[in-house]
Amino acid sequence: MEIRRLKHLVALADTRNFGRAAQQCHLSQPAFSRSIQAAEDELGLQLFDRGSTEVRCTDAGAFVVERARKLVFDNHCLERDVSLYRERQMGDIAIGVGPYPAATLLPVLLTDMRTRFPAVHVRVEVNNANYLADHLRAEELDFYVADLRNIPATSDLEVTRIGQLTASFYVRKGHPLLNQTSVQGKALLPYGLASVRVPEKILLLLASLMGLPQDVRLPLAIECDDLNLLKTVAMATDTVVACADAGALEEVADGRLVRLTTSDIPTQFSDLGVVSLKGRSYSPMAQYAVDFLAMLGLQQTRP
Repeated sequence: MEIRRLKHLVALADTRNFGRAAQQCHLSQPAFSRSIQAAEDELGLQLFDRGSTEVRCTDAGAFVVERARKLVFDNHCLERDVSLYRERQMGDIAIGVGPYPAATLLPVLLTDMRTRFPAVHVRVEVNNANYLADHLRAEELDFYVADLRNIPATSDLEVTRIGQLTASFYVRKGHPLLNQTSVQGKALLPYGLASVRVPEKILLLLASLMGLPQDVRLPLAIECDDLNLLKTVAMATDTVVACADAGALEEVADGRLVRLTTSDIPTQFSDLGVVSLKGRSYSPMAQYAVDFLAMLGLQQTRP
């Protein structure tokens, strides 16, 4: 039976009058009466006793109306929830992010979402691109953000570039390297390098720029996807940390970290993209997050 007709049954049970019930349902009285009769015919039961002044539910009618009331209520809740979901006022979203976007884009995104959509539940996974790709394929994430050079070229993934983040080497205040007027890349090696996991070809390129033999991978003292941990170690030791510039703004501003300028290593960057399952539509909330991240990526892209 249609929800519309169930609403008519509930209205008549509540008002006990055909005229008032018809008005409540925005129908003419004859049309409303036909709807009630059609419901009784469909169920094969007399649902109402028609008195001269008042309509009352029969036992069968009370039985049906009780259940109809619950269905009408559930339908109303469904319509409301769908409307809220469409307007991004409820629901949930699962986002994956690599270390650099986690330190730069994610705080801004989460602050915006908590301010605009406080009823939306957000789950975030910060990890490397391979881990995030596996969880995306398992449908545990709506999408993830990572360096495009870490994203496998497979037919089941759809990738949208959102911008670039510049990256540099940073050391603590008072580091011995800061006493040099010109710093070459190979001078960093004795102090130990700390970095998130980066593409193999980037490690080979940096090793070459630092004067290491061909095909030798850049040696890393610490390789960890927790950028905040790496910065903490760099601020407490002579370790040199490779970090997205946008991820070190606070530490540079208060003097805890200093950006190194190397004479033989050009500015490096992380090329960011949003990755989703090909053919999978975003929910309204996920689409908002992707659009917001694209805006942030454009703002932070190097000139």
